[in-house]
Amino acid sequence: MNEHSLSPPPTGTRAQLVDAAERVLRAKGLARATTKEIAREAGYAEGTLYLHFADKLDLVRAVHEKLLPAFVEVVRHLPERAGTGSVQGNLTELAHGALRLYRDLTPLGSSLFADPELLRRFRALLAERGGGPHRAWEPVVAYLEAEQALGRVAPEADPAAATLLLLGACQQLVFVELMSGPETLPFHDRPDPAAELVATLLAGLSPGPNEMEPRP
Repeated sequence: MNEHSLSPPPTGTRAQLVDAAERVLRAKGLARATTKEIAREAGYAEGTLYLHFADKLDLVRAVHEKLLPAFVEVVRHLPERAGTGSVQGNLTELAHGALRLYRDLTPLGSSLFADPELLRRFRALLAERGGGPHRAWEPVVAYLEAEQALGRVAPEADPAAATLLLLGACQQLVFVELMSGPETLPFHDRPDPAAELVATLLAGLSPGPNEMEPRP
């Protein structure tokens, strides 16, 4: 997941094909979706699809890139927000974005794991473009390290571990929600799981009662 690896937003015919691919993938899954059906859903002949995309995997990549920008924007600008607002507010916004992204991507990406060859090719595409989900960690770690230097995160806290705890909790919450149903979640009776996750994490990150005030 690298903002520099994202292609410009598709327009015109290409955008219509990406939108159609997302609809078909959500309805049928990767294994049952065909380029012919995706083209028909978009209102084009299959040959038109191959003028814009190399194959179905290229379309899957384009759908992923369509869903990423909102989260990438939050993550990319997080380090520069150190010392502004509150740590809790900044991380809660991050958690909201992560939950939205995982709800969008998890159903689409899960089919990749059922096909080892397709997964290998998809990983190669990500590596070629300098992307991948692990790229989301780096700006969050940098943000927490900056807040640590400002005294707004406890000096003994591990920014990398905290990043994985927060993003991992968001991903696990979405996985259980999709697999077992939202009624099985421990948060189903609470209005905002993102805020709950961050508040609990910060109980271990807080430097104590003398937290620095945010910059004006």
